[in-house]
Amino acid sequence: MTITPLSPKLAVNADRVSLKLSTNAIPPRDRYDWLREVICREYAHVDITSPPKAELSQDLSIYPWGSLQLSTIQSSAIALERLPREPHLNSQDAYFAVMLVSGDYRLEQNGREVLLQPGDMTLYDATRPHRIQCPGAFTKLILSIPRTVLRDRIAGIDACTALRLPGDKGVGFIAANFLRASAAQADELQAHELSHLSEQALDLLTLAVTSVRPARFNLSRSRAVSLNAIKTFIEQNLRDLDLDTGRISGYAGLSARYINDLFEQEGTSLMRYVWQRRLEHCRKELLNPVYAGHRLSDIAFRWGFNDAAHFSRAFKQQFGCSPREFRRVEVQQQE
Repeated sequence: MTITPLSPKLAVNADRVSLKLSTNAIPPRDRYDWLREVICREYAHVDITSPPKAELSQDLSIYPWGSLQLSTIQSSAIALERLPREPHLNSQDAYFAVMLVSGDYRLEQNGREVLLQPGDMTLYDATRPHRIQCPGAFTKLILSIPRTVLRDRIAGIDACTALRLPGDKGVGFIAANFLRASAAQADELQAHELSHLSEQALDLLTLAVTSVRPARFNLSRSRAVSLNAIKTFIEQNLRDLDLDTGRISGYAGLSARYINDLFEQEGTSLMRYVWQRRLEHCRKELLNPVYAGHRLSDIAFRWGFNDAAHFSRAFKQQFGCSPREFRRVEVQQQE
């Protein structure tokens, strides 16, 4: 891999959509200020400290990953603390999922404290006060997830921060190893290949987080929780031709009128949302080289459409061109 320096403080991978940063080229006396600037810009506005007389060092690899961001960080001992303040940038309004690869890692947030072992994961709100302590050299992965994305997936997300997601068994093991493998192969993948893995990572993390959500957490019938639960049910059943208002209403135990009122707050209706989600999955498959040999009708029928002409009209209305035109343009751009 060729790393092309852009400045004494910055280097990027010349042929990948990634950012490579390192203290190696920074004089030791300047490393503290440089690293604090990098962390505040790329992650969260924090204060950092390191052991007295210890040489501070850190290497970071940052990859855009669909709507997410995946980072690999190798560092000397360090402590970070975020005080109560607003996010520095809109992109920092996020949750961070951390997977410890080696070393020790302690996180405090919301009155909870978690100590990770290699392979374990945890989650924290980057905008809220927190403290991180790593007393020795360590390596970790960070998955940055926009707040709206995770809140739409996990009801009661704030009850799930600073909890240990065990990486030695169950879905935690699968999620942790998926993140580790994705990070290890990130430089070998084309940008579009890496991007297609982000949804699977998010699905696995969602399962891992909900598996440790406190039992005392009560899924109330608030409008927000009801809407999130309905969206989850829809996502799990999009391929089903029988997914209609009656079935969704029966699952939720709510009237069709009430459910449509929930979606009206988001500027849509229940079934319009269902068709939008189906169209979005079709769009992703048209972008994915794995499905390059699949007929348009096969993709449409796989995601709940039963009429090719209706699919084509709906796709054009949603994305501004027919699915055939969309595929042709994307293939030309990838070539």
